[in-house]
Amino acid sequence: MQGNFSYYNPTKLYFGKNAIENLEAELLQYGKNILLVYGGGSIKKNGIYQEVCAILETLDKNVYEISGVMPNPTYDKLQEGCQLAKEKDVDFILAVGGGSVIDYAKGVANCTYCEDDAWTRYYENWEEVTNEVLPVGCILTMVGTGSEMNNCSVITNTEKAAKLGRIFDQRSYPKFTILDPTYTYTLPKYQMVAGIFDIMSHILEQYLSGNNDSTSDYLAEALMKSLIHSSLIAIEEPTNYEARSNIMWTATWALNNLIGSGKPQDWQAHGIGETIGAYTNATHGMTLSATALAYYHTQLPYAIDQYARFAKNVWNIEKETKEETALAGLEAMKQWMEQLGLVMHIEELGVTKDMLETIANQVSSNESAYLPLTPEIVMNILKESW
Repeated sequence: MQGNFSYYNPTKLYFGKNAIENLEAELLQYGKNILLVYGGGSIKKNGIYQEVCAILETLDKNVYEISGVMPNPTYDKLQEGCQLAKEKDVDFILAVGGGSVIDYAKGVANCTYCEDDAWTRYYENWEEVTNEVLPVGCILTMVGTGSEMNNCSVITNTEKAAKLGRIFDQRSYPKFTILDPTYTYTLPKYQMVAGIFDIMSHILEQYLSGNNDSTSDYLAEALMKSLIHSSLIAIEEPTNYEARSNIMWTATWALNNLIGSGKPQDWQAHGIGETIGAYTNATHGMTLSATALAYYHTQLPYAIDQYARFAKNVWNIEKETKEETALAGLEAMKQWMEQLGLVMHIEELGVTKDMLETIANQVSSNESAYLPLTPEIVMNILKESW
């Protein structure tokens, strides 16, 4: 049974080889001043930067750049972008990169004209955004977050050792996103598999919630099966177009508000991972993989039916009892994770023992989860993940 919900997603997608050919027509709709946002410079090595700049030059746009957006974009970096966007009277923000770059762009879009401290108002207090919001478009080069088709922005405040996500209003959906799977070919394996597990985690946060039979769950199961199949091909053949295109498409649908519709949703696993990321600056997908099994083993006794369904419908496993089936499903996921080469222990991410209590006390609880977290439960998860 689906719960009540409303669904809205206005992002236009251009998918496939040479999808960049649609960029010119899209940018014609916006003003002269473009803020080009990207990360550490890999787009200059693989030629995407030059391709984009040639189109901007053809359109005679005034281009201002914010480069060096880090994997866990900081509030200090966000303020730098806001200052430039305001000074140059930017009309449009074009994000070229992965989820962190797109999250950053959406943060700049919302915070540029905020008259007060945007971190406090928008990320901590989730106040309504009453100021102007700049339009954003995306060219995706790394898959995982789904930021290319949602209205979420995750930013890290290094001074407060806090990494927070904010779901902004409908103005923050990207106006368009260009998805060319070939743009992901040169991504290092570590980043590729981290993105793959981020996709899986997004699906699980929505799927492992509630116990009702729903269309949302069937959609989630199909996405997970596709991801598992394609990921095992991609780690052996990084330029296999079919595998990389399926992973990219799965990532987009994993977190664009579709499969969570009518579901209570969890997001506690992400809370643990993001808190670890705030203290270590570790790659997001790896903070999730390193804590996932301990987290899900903690939740399993409170939702045997859903975990057994996960084992049966995703991993094709069925044992004599539901509990045995559920446990076997998590074991199958563990074996898949090990095949991908994911980080399985938080010690590898730079988490030290003296961080554990602080991290445990900072993770938020969700009353919609099967087992809402307490600092004691989080501490046990962290110890099991060590």
